[in-house]
Amino acid sequence: MELLRQQWDNIKLAIKDEYELTGIAFNIWVKPLQYLKCENNVVSILVPGGNPEMLDYVKINYTNYFQEAISQALQNKFTVEFTLEEEKSDDINVDDVRSDNDINEANSSSSLNPKYHFENFVVGSNNRMAHSVCLRVAETPGTELNPLFIHGGSGLGKTHLMTAIGHYITENSNLKVLYVTSEDFLNEVIESIRKNVNGSSMSRLREKYRNIDVLLIDDIQFIIGKTATQEEFFNTFNSLVQNEKQIVITSDKHPKHIKELDERMRTRFLNGMIVDIAPPAYETRVAILRKYAENFDFKVSDNIIDYIANHIRSNVRELEGAYKQVYALGQLDGDMTLEKAKDILKDIISPDNPSVVTPSLILKGVSEYYNIDADDITSKKRNAEIVLPRQIFMYLCREMTDTTLQGVAALLDKKDHSTVLHGYNKISKEININTELKESIEAIKNIIKTY
Repeated sequence: MELLRQQWDNIKLAIKDEYELTGIAFNIWVKPLQYLKCENNVVSILVPGGNPEMLDYVKINYTNYFQEAISQALQNKFTVEFTLEEEKSDDINVDDVRSDNDINEANSSSSLNPKYHFENFVVGSNNRMAHSVCLRVAETPGTELNPLFIHGGSGLGKTHLMTAIGHYITENSNLKVLYVTSEDFLNEVIESIRKNVNGSSMSRLREKYRNIDVLLIDDIQFIIGKTATQEEFFNTFNSLVQNEKQIVITSDKHPKHIKELDERMRTRFLNGMIVDIAPPAYETRVAILRKYAENFDFKVSDNIIDYIANHIRSNVRELEGAYKQVYALGQLDGDMTLEKAKDILKDIISPDNPSVVTPSLILKGVSEYYNIDADDITSKKRNAEIVLPRQIFMYLCREMTDTTLQGVAALLDKKDHSTVLHGYNKISKEININTELKESIEAIKNIIKTY
């Protein structure tokens, strides 16, 4: 239908205005969609890029919007269907999807990794909430979602999302953005203390960090326990938040589970917005690998991508690292078969020798997640911070191994198994109503899978 083709851009803009979509939401989810055809009042819309997660997201969130907008524009009732493009269209590129604004030169020195933008972040069930929240923060920094605390395991995309926020803000405003790792912040504090003369060095440090609009601080866990650094960050944090400046923080753990975190900081983090990123599901891992493959001229076959996605589950970095190895040798040899790929990856993928989950691995995972000594979990201590990890250990031993109640009791030096049964039942019931507990247990399971 030629009229629909002619009106396509106007229809998308009407959706943006009618449903008050943010600039990011429009640019990422709506603007790239292409009119394909119309038959029997069913409009087919092409979702570019070959990303099934994008297809699912658009179906769930935008089907009704398009049906209403198209029906209104053509004064007739239409339904829509979304079709996934198998290969990336030559007509669509990142520059089309990203904002047309020039990069603010004043902010170009903010140490943001140029690779990390919202457009090349693969959205899946494991990170959809975090992605959505980060979009909102990028659109409206310093408002209701402040501070933003993103937590999750290594290599899952925390830094990518944080950096994407920074890029969007610098490209669409005059706000001053500063990205820093907690290790760099620690070193700056130490150096300022060492060189401090009449307070001038510390004054310069404070001026640097408090005269900005957006502070992005990565891996906050590395300053925990460093008294002077933590105190300096606390004061900087307060100054920025009181002046409605945006703070985004990443960590490997939820603030409740960072053992040596100053209680004042914990309270302030908990008063903000906290989101987590879990390890990607199979479909998301495939989408990540296909997206990553766009960076290379030599294409790895789908069966090899499937093999990598099936056997590397812990984080995105490992997925990309495996692909890079296969790509490098495939480019040298001129071809790459599944058998060759298996041989190349044999040191990191051993499907014939999967790790057997044992109580000792569970103990290691629980103690690592909660940052407590394994010996404390198996001891007779009854401290409040030990009780929950111990009960989770009991629960996971029953869920993930064949260990009997008596066997778990013996591991905990208990005379009978009634305590273990009580702990197991308590976690089994609470996990159905306590989202935070459920997320913690899933995170521990994912840690165990990496051993």
